[in-house]
Amino acid sequence: MTKQGDLPDARDLAIAVIRDVVWKRLALDERLDRLGQDAAYQALSGSDRGLVRAIALSALRGLGLIRHALNTRLREGMPTNSGVFEPAMIAGIAQILFLDVPDYAAVDTTIGKLRQDRRADRYVPLANAVLRAIARESSAIAAADPLSHNTPEWLARRWTAAYGEDAARAIAAAHLVEPPLDLSVRADAALWAKRLSGHVLAGGTVRLQRGGAIPDLPGFAEGAWWVQDAAAAVPARLLDIKQGERVLDLCAAPGGKTAQLATTGAKVVAVDRSAPRLKRLEANLKRLGLAAETHVADGLTFEAEPFDHVLLDAPCSATGTIRRHPDVAWNKTLSDIATLSGLQSRLLDKAWSLLKPGGRLVYATCSLETEEGEGQARAFLARTAGAQVVPPGVHSLPGGAEMITSDGFFRAFPAHLAASGGCDGFFSAVFEKTC
Repeated sequence: MTKQGDLPDARDLAIAVIRDVVWKRLALDERLDRLGQDAAYQALSGSDRGLVRAIALSALRGLGLIRHALNTRLREGMPTNSGVFEPAMIAGIAQILFLDVPDYAAVDTTIGKLRQDRRADRYVPLANAVLRAIARESSAIAAADPLSHNTPEWLARRWTAAYGEDAARAIAAAHLVEPPLDLSVRADAALWAKRLSGHVLAGGTVRLQRGGAIPDLPGFAEGAWWVQDAAAAVPARLLDIKQGERVLDLCAAPGGKTAQLATTGAKVVAVDRSAPRLKRLEANLKRLGLAAETHVADGLTFEAEPFDHVLLDAPCSATGTIRRHPDVAWNKTLSDIATLSGLQSRLLDKAWSLLKPGGRLVYATCSLETEEGEGQARAFLARTAGAQVVPPGVHSLPGGAEMITSDGFFRAFPAHLAASGGCDGFFSAVFEKTC
């Protein structure tokens, strides 16, 4: 898209991220990690680096609305063999609908990108007309029903069937909101909330409404806190660990829950099958000044003496994290859920076998799918002698009693804590081994 010898600018890089995530189905986190190593990205100013991420994230967060707006205005459909046309238009529309960019600037810069691509250049008149029409109607487009227009149809059907239409629509609306920055702190949450201009949620999470480069925030270098969504911080608290107890963190990476366990004074064993992810966990623990015994191993085959407690944050579809990882909505499929639910069942049985009598097992997933949450927990109870549900204490939950189900499970929805920015969708069940 750029002339030979020119470095890509912020919009070129944003378009490349959108193209790779949407068409090549790369994970957004993986693509953003690669972006951070890109020489062109490193050469940008801080504000332009922020613009790259803002365009890419807003485009993916509102991808359904953007595509609907675009497709309904292309009377003859998406042009074929049109080069950068579609990802550039998505990036341009994202700026019009969701970012504080003047409409004329969003239109002009998008047209400029199309002119740099010989396959897209012939569609400049069409693009100009469509972009200007969308700019005129932007308020109505952005206000369209997010369940109908910004959610994959198969997920909209599932959430409506599981939770009702109102709850499903609230989930979809929450996915359009830029999430706040949540921190778990080693000690003195009130102090760090004051230093960082945030506030403390029930359960102890410090929530910041402003963004910025995380490594530049006070307390990062000295390991005073780590980034962890308020809902994701709940499962480790539910174990009620005493100092000196042996605790297994199964499927541990990237390590936020491992750090929580280590702060209790427990002897923590962290297991993950991914060596690179476990190295990242170890690096995080080192920054935080915390310790855990780590093992690269498959959770299904890991062997050890029984533990006082076990935390299983099982691999899942991650549909509860769409507000932070919007690519999940578009890159997961129904078959992924079926495959993962079978793995979760086997991991639950394995985790139970590694638990001492009298101990607690916490099963957790960052999923909104009932097969990976409530259904999994009920099936485990039905087949497992001596497993007893322990309902979570209200004080440990950022959203209080509304996060406790009739079965005594923890269930967080993205629309919980809506007044301060929501939270990830999460499920946890606590099982005590009575014999």
